[in-house]
Amino acid sequence: MGLRGRLTAAALSLGVIALTAPASGALAAGPPLSIGVASNHLVDGNGTPIRLLGVNRSGTEYACIQGWGIFDGPNDATSVAAMAAWHINAVRVPLNEDCWLGINGVAATYAGTAYRSAIQSYVNLLHQYGLYAILDLHWNAAGTSQATGQQVMPDADHAGAFWTSVASFFKADPAVLFDLYNEPHDVTWSCWLNGCTSPGWTTAGMQSLVDAVRSTGATQPIMLGGLAWANDLSGWLANQPVDPAHALVASFHNYNFNVCAPSCWDSTVATLAGQVPVVTGEMGENDCLHGYIDQYMAWADAHGISYLGWTWDTWNCSNGPALITDYAGTPTAFGIGLRDHLAAVANPLRPQWGRRASPLTSSLTLAPYRYAVQRPLRRLSPQ
Repeated sequence: MGLRGRLTAAALSLGVIALTAPASGALAAGPPLSIGVASNHLVDGNGTPIRLLGVNRSGTEYACIQGWGIFDGPNDATSVAAMAAWHINAVRVPLNEDCWLGINGVAATYAGTAYRSAIQSYVNLLHQYGLYAILDLHWNAAGTSQATGQQVMPDADHAGAFWTSVASFFKADPAVLFDLYNEPHDVTWSCWLNGCTSPGWTTAGMQSLVDAVRSTGATQPIMLGGLAWANDLSGWLANQPVDPAHALVASFHNYNFNVCAPSCWDSTVATLAGQVPVVTGEMGENDCLHGYIDQYMAWADAHGISYLGWTWDTWNCSNGPALITDYAGTPTAFGIGLRDHLAAVANPLRPQWGRRASPLTSSLTLAPYRYAVQRPLRRLSPQ
């Protein structure tokens, strides 16, 4: 997709955004959604620069493998309309390797054809509301072990087949992005790029997964998270895979307990954003407040960087990060920071209430520990 016209310096300084989701949450009108990469920007089908501002919708990575469903909470039009009403234009959907492929003993009700059809229907519904979809390999496991959590890297046993299948399934959908692996950690950049055996099993390197996607003919943008739970992008540019479609995107995860604090945003993240698009696939804080994301969102706006909050689920500060208290979209005190900031970005004349105390004082956590029953066994390191 070619970039029609040039970005002005003023547009860049404002962090240009094109939101496709109407504020009312009504079905989107206009041309079909489409997304590509031009230089260091995401662009729509007309070549207009856009940013992805949105939320994660957790559940599809763990409910199926735990044997009680595919989604955690509603996945109907009403629930999607509630998300769209937050002025978002993107939703990140975490996936489970075993459930998608229908392997390793996952109940057929929640795996294989049933799981793939449910994901496709949900993605189509997101598009109807003007929302891009990011498909993310979140939980995986090597060999015959079940994918009941996240590993240090994707596994060579199944990840290639997973991405060949996902990319084949969605290659005709121009409004999806592929996020190759949620949060690589405790490996080297060499292992990240080419794979290794250091975990005691063989990992799949990012180059092999880019190749798997492109072998299907899919040309959509591919997101790649860095090291240290996708928080370290320092070696991303030097180790980026070769992509014949020239559509790679750096994925950055940012929480208040991560190493890459505000000084790193300028020295590492902004520098990389001058070369390739950067999407903050997850962001949050573990103090049940929104001061940290308020600071980050303002910084990201000024640098044209995308961001999605974790997570659009009715959790709480004790067992997981939550933007909402119900699926009608009532925000937690953490969530009100994201909701009001996105409203202010969509309408610059609106006061940015998330910058100060509001009647709903804050509630989110992304604690660096594993969650309990029927919650994702995901972990973000505070290192």
